[in-house]
Amino acid sequence: MRHQKQNCAPHFAEIEVDFEPAAEGFVFEVARELSVEPPSAGDLSRFVTAAARGIEEQLTSPDHGYRVVVATRVVLRHVRAHASDSHELAFRIAGYLAARKALERAGGHGSAAGLSPTP
Repeated sequence: MRHQKQNCAPHFAEIEVDFEPAAEGFVFEVARELSVEPPSAGDLSRFVTAAARGIEEQLTSPDHGYRVVVATRVVLRHVRAHASDSHELAFRIAGYLAARKALERAGGHGSAAGLSPTP
């Protein structure tokens, strides 16, 4: 998921994540073979934490009309940052958008596998 916004306060964040079933709860993991662009992304740990927070916020948000009823494991595979335009908010938004896209895909194949309407 790429989040880029051009204005006087630019945003740039790009992440690639896999959504998988988990034993229970919400699990966020960083892949051992995580690729990072550029290799010396300075605030990487803060960016990763922000992306995880955005994903969890979307998965637990009642705004999308569904609640996650199966445990979810999210594996971060790729991070791309920009020296001046990347910051925590950009990665939080990228995580939120990645989770939204996963929810849409899960509900868009004729069945809402793993999802149930919020009561």
